[in-house]
Amino acid sequence: MRLALTGGATGIGAATAARLRADGHEVVIFDIRDPDSGDRWIQLDLMDPGSIAAALQAADGSFDGLCSIAGVPPRDDNAVPCLTVNTLATCAFIEGFMPKLNEGAAVVSVASRAGMGWQSNLDQLENLLAQTPASLDEWCAGNEVDATKAYILSKQALIYWHQRAVTPYIGKHRFVTVSPSAVSTGILDDFVKAFGPMVAANLARVGRSGTPQEVAELIAFCVSPAASWMNGVDVITDGGMGAMAMMAQRNGE
Repeated sequence: MRLALTGGATGIGAATAARLRADGHEVVIFDIRDPDSGDRWIQLDLMDPGSIAAALQAADGSFDGLCSIAGVPPRDDNAVPCLTVNTLATCAFIEGFMPKLNEGAAVVSVASRAGMGWQSNLDQLENLLAQTPASLDEWCAGNEVDATKAYILSKQALIYWHQRAVTPYIGKHRFVTVSPSAVSTGILDDFVKAFGPMVAANLARVGRSGTPQEVAELIAFCVSPAASWMNGVDVITDGGMGAMAMMAQRNGE
């Protein structure tokens, strides 16, 4: 297969690109920096609409799938970059990429377990998806959104956008989100700082964080024809953290 992948220079993206290459697939990587992996690289800065347009134009030919992995963690006061990169720009890139996808192709995007509960927040998510990067400063101020809340909303909206896309593309393309929790990448410390005791407790219960390679295995399956009946779902991969947290809460721990 010929596959496109955003965010392939580091972390889960780099592990996924390596996994797909190992399966013999051609991988075209879109990232702000050169992944130095031997794959074709097209520069993409999701904070720059001009870069998005240029990357889409440079992506010649057709593709059998798109793995959308690029994202930023909650950090300091980066609410606007979180919502821009993780949601608005990612969805804009996917929309622009759709004409390049062959029939039967899948769009698989990395969300987060932080995005759980999106079903109870649809009105705000619809409102967020109607924003533009230029309107986000005012939107965040009006909705009292800091970096941590922005990250949660960005992933909720990403999951919802994929669910929403199923109907117009049914029978032609598939849409799946993969939601990891506590993965040992270079940004894990950002999540520990942003979510505090919750992350620490989850890690203590399970005994370790996940690895980028474990998440990459799931992404590679979801984008493959073997997952042809998976559509409009969010797949959580957390090593049991969610189940153990639920039982701990039920037992008053």
